[in-house]
Amino acid sequence: MSGIERRAARAIERQLAYQQARAARLRSSAVRVMAWMAQRSAAVRARLAAIKPIPDDARVLEVGCGAHGLILFFGTSEAVGVDPLADHYRTMLPDWQNRVRTIAASGEALPFPDASFDVVLCDNVVDHAEDPRRIIAEIERVMKPGALLYFEVNVHHPLYRAAAALHAGWRALGLPYEITPFADHTYHFTRDGAARLFEGLALKKASESDTIAVETRRQRQAPLRRPSDLLKRLFFKNAAYEVIAIKTTG
Repeated sequence: MSGIERRAARAIERQLAYQQARAARLRSSAVRVMAWMAQRSAAVRARLAAIKPIPDDARVLEVGCGAHGLILFFGTSEAVGVDPLADHYRTMLPDWQNRVRTIAASGEALPFPDASFDVVLCDNVVDHAEDPRRIIAEIERVMKPGALLYFEVNVHHPLYRAAAALHAGWRALGLPYEITPFADHTYHFTRDGAARLFEGLALKKASESDTIAVETRRQRQAPLRRPSDLLKRLFFKNAAYEVIAIKTTG
């Protein structure tokens, strides 16, 4: 197993442990959590529909649907989610996980024929994965010509990319010390790095945005509660990079 394969497997392992620890609390507040999920899904659907109408029988896929996927309340009759931990989530969080069909599979090898979907969602997932570029290529493959893609991932100051590479290096040498943010993610993307995931693919960006300025301002104004907060004041972290794209015909 290569270093990146080990890091991806570790990220999935940590994600499962995190969601298992939260599951009981989430079940006890299911109504509130589901209302939040429904509101977020509706907002994303409305933004996509402003570019191209989405019929209620549209075939919709979410890659990396996780524990709180957009697909669960997206509101189409032909909806499916894919996640490596899907079987676990159905057992842990049945109140909302059983709303749509989910499949345990990786985004790097989607179990669908070419040109299968009208809409694909990929919400803050690829930085946990083994091969983000391969995931985007697989998404393009399963999209019909004219299909819509909603994509989001967290992006960071280049400092964090360098720190993540250093962390990966000492872990590859067998050193046991593990830093949580770098163990939870296989990649810490810069904005430019995230944008390059789309290069050379038949995906035309209809909109592209980020929250770097917003997060930089917020993190500089936040109270200092721990040493890492000072670092965030100087070098932004966890800004959202978002793309809405359309599959072109050639």
